[in-house]
Amino acid sequence: MTQLQSSQSSSAQTHGSAVRLLLIEDDVRLASLVRDYLTQENFDVSVQHKGDVAVADFDASAVDIIVLDLMLPGMSGLQVCTQLRKTFTGPILILTAKSSDIDHVMGLELGADDFVTKPIEPPVLLARLRALLRRTQAVQRTAEHQALSFGRLTVDLQSHQVTYDGEEVDLTTQEFELLSFLARNAGTVLSRDAIYNNIRGIEYDGLDRTVDVRISRLRKKLHDNPEQPYRIRTIWGKGYLFVVNAWS
Repeated sequence: MTQLQSSQSSSAQTHGSAVRLLLIEDDVRLASLVRDYLTQENFDVSVQHKGDVAVADFDASAVDIIVLDLMLPGMSGLQVCTQLRKTFTGPILILTAKSSDIDHVMGLELGADDFVTKPIEPPVLLARLRALLRRTQAVQRTAEHQALSFGRLTVDLQSHQVTYDGEEVDLTTQEFELLSFLARNAGTVLSRDAIYNNIRGIEYDGLDRTVDVRISRLRKKLHDNPEQPYRIRTIWGKGYLFVVNAWS
């Protein structure tokens, strides 16, 4: 058991570019398999088996990405996600044995960035993790030394800071990525395909509700009317429109 817990060790020092990953998974065998595989792929993996312990011991400054199981002892994965999102803005990947759409939607509503359903082969999990990290890094690399201003809303592409009426808006990395994509294409209707490909790096399958969930969360945080949104509008049959003159 001790071999699996908190293995955030000298590997981070030995490999300066190692990705610091926190795996919260109560299945000891699966956790060991994932940890061993990802360690070979230049990840510095820490493991927690209980939700409440993971929250109590969490240090956002020591983690780059999180893999989170939904079915955990001590505290559910959804509760853990809610608690970690208070301080962590990096990617969270939900790993779950549940296949129901409602669980996935709830996870996204609470701040997760992607999900995979068990059983999953380690190479597939690795591919999804790398896709999440690539998108996060791409936003950082392409950030311009300027801010986009729309009335009371300002989106700083360099600092990743969003302010509304002078108050900072607390967004996750993926929420900022979506907002910046919309803002950089302000006045243009963006299809779900285009947005989905931007935030997940894979083709839209016509069923996944990731885009809709994130748009809904952005609307709430940016004071857009959820019943009749006028700032980030739904253009039925086409996609979404970030309205330039709706932020005064």
